[in-house]
Amino acid sequence: MSIKFGPAGLGPVKTAVERLEEYHKIGFEACEIAFTYGIYIHNEKDAENIGKAAKKFNINLSIHAPYWINLNSKEKIKIEESKKRILDCCKIGEVLGADVVVIHAGYYGKMKKDETYENIKNAILDIHKEIKKHNWKIKIAPETMGKVNVFGSIEQIAKLVEDTHCSFCIDFAHILAREKKVDYEKIKSLFKQEKWHCHFSGINYTEKGERNHIKTGKDKWKDLLKNLPKNKDITIINESPDMINDSVEGLKLSNG
Repeated sequence: MSIKFGPAGLGPVKTAVERLEEYHKIGFEACEIAFTYGIYIHNEKDAENIGKAAKKFNINLSIHAPYWINLNSKEKIKIEESKKRILDCCKIGEVLGADVVVIHAGYYGKMKKDETYENIKNAILDIHKEIKKHNWKIKIAPETMGKVNVFGSIEQIAKLVEDTHCSFCIDFAHILAREKKVDYEKIKSLFKQEKWHCHFSGINYTEKGERNHIKTGKDKWKDLLKNLPKNKDITIINESPDMINDSVEGLKLSNG
């Protein structure tokens, strides 16, 4: 089993190369660039330099797309704006050499689950056409979501992967918050792919699901590492408020 650990943040452009070198010295082999509140790397030259540094320091980059994405809306303009945000991430991500763009796919609103699924599936297929048109290698990765009444159960994400050939992001904290347990055997049966992109952290939740991410307990790390499949290439991005130290903890535990 190969596991790459890293935090969900790179920080500002001006210190990005320096930060990647620090991550490399710690032993990280992954880093997710958080465009969650907007795409902040605009200059292609900056993206090229960051991408070269990531390659030099053997760090796999990924991107988290902005939170304000909804591929299921009664308003067509909102879907088009969401697609554009995802494609803007893909464009800069391709220059960065990132593997995937993680997305929160959408919300039910007043629509039924089946209708929501079809709308999101079709939007992803449209995005794929654009990705293909530009000959980009980057993939989009819908994430398993932590709130009970939001699109993004493990079954829904697995079906999207099957129907659209998109990538995926398994967020174990979200699964716990949504289902009140993590059924590793079910996850393994739904995601048979060789490469897994994952998020992990501690989490507070209620019967409605996720409330907020918290520091990752050592016992939580141990439980995850014990139950992960042994024959996959796995990236684990830590999203706790103390993501660097928590990633270090995971790395230490995985090295025995």
